[in-house]
Amino acid sequence: MDFEEIYKLYFQKVYLYLISLSRNEKIAEELTQEVFFKSLKAINNFDGSKDIQAWLFTIAKNTYFTHYKKSKRQIVSEEVEESNTGVYLVQHLMNEENAFAVHQFLHSMEEPYKEVFSLRVFGELSFEKIGQLFGKSSGWARVTFFRARKKIIVHMEEMNYERD
Repeated sequence: MDFEEIYKLYFQKVYLYLISLSRNEKIAEELTQEVFFKSLKAINNFDGSKDIQAWLFTIAKNTYFTHYKKSKRQIVSEEVEESNTGVYLVQHLMNEENAFAVHQFLHSMEEPYKEVFSLRVFGELSFEKIGQLFGKSSGWARVTFFRARKKIIVHMEEMNYERD
């Protein structure tokens, strides 16, 4: 597959993905162009062992985080509606001490929550692929992930409450 074909097939998907991360169409447009520029430079390093879309999304995610580090903005994940204290999981993962606490809690978390959360966040697998791994539906994977995330958020809120 030549690069022009990749561009035509995946430009819109990468753009929408970056809108979901940045919540800003102008930034998403700029970053999408940057993603395809980076991928064009690195296309010879792509070995085909992964899905091309996953590879592009990884570049997009890294480009997004780099953009906000450079502009010294704080990345805020979506707020969990049930959370009264406004704990943000992404903020915890960006802080080294909190990231270690999340990993400690994740290590002690029961299955399948631990594995589903890890596959989604660290393995960057889709809910559909996670469901396939477990022989379940993508809806089951989505619900299990959000329950695991809620458990982690509750744990982090309790830790912050104990510190105060």
